[in-house]
Amino acid sequence: MPAKNSIKIYVDEGFYHVYNRGVNKDFIFKDEYDYKAFLYYLNLYLLPKEVSIKKIQLNKNLTELEKNKKMAKILQLNNFYKKIEILCYVLMPNHFHLLLKQNNKNDIKIFLKSLLTKYAQYFNKKYQRVGPVFQGRYKAILIDKKEYFLHLSRYIHLNPKELLKDNQKLIDYQWSSYRQYLEIEETPEWLKKEYILSDFKNNKGFGFDSYQGFVEGFQEADYEENNEFKRLILD
Repeated sequence: MPAKNSIKIYVDEGFYHVYNRGVNKDFIFKDEYDYKAFLYYLNLYLLPKEVSIKKIQLNKNLTELEKNKKMAKILQLNNFYKKIEILCYVLMPNHFHLLLKQNNKNDIKIFLKSLLTKYAQYFNKKYQRVGPVFQGRYKAILIDKKEYFLHLSRYIHLNPKELLKDNQKLIDYQWSSYRQYLEIEETPEWLKKEYILSDFKNNKGFGFDSYQGFVEGFQEADYEENNEFKRLILD
């Protein structure tokens, strides 16, 4: 029998909760450079190729030969600008979560294969290892009710709570889109916050007067009896 959430339903204009973890629950991010590498690859695949090439051209630390080699590699890569939009994300030591939208029904399959293969190659080379980095194929759950966007964004942004020390706050965690939602950090072009924040601004914030209040005012009982929502978040 297939594992829960391993059977994927792909549709045009579909919204998905995508997640995966390290093989044997091992770390997939061991230091800050690993997190930055994953985000770099997100930029690489989700920004227009022209933007990436322009950054290379303006890099004064590269020789012309190095610039040409890097630009040639970018031109050969798949690109998902306007094909994939990320609504929110979190990178944790041994897993990640993405809430995203795809344009065509096959975009997500190609995007995840490209992104995770690229990161696995980086990870294996850096740590001089072979074999899979991620535990099986990613999970992708179709979100067929728009009201769950807010709840899923809160669930995703609350993930780092277990890692926080006594004197730390959720906004101190660097490797999620939460700081960008609160405008503490610059928002990348591929992060589409309006899907969630527009509903929140239209008096659908469940009694909270700010997105931060909505996220950090979470109570476990909010979802305890909601089996449909549990389907969207549990492996």
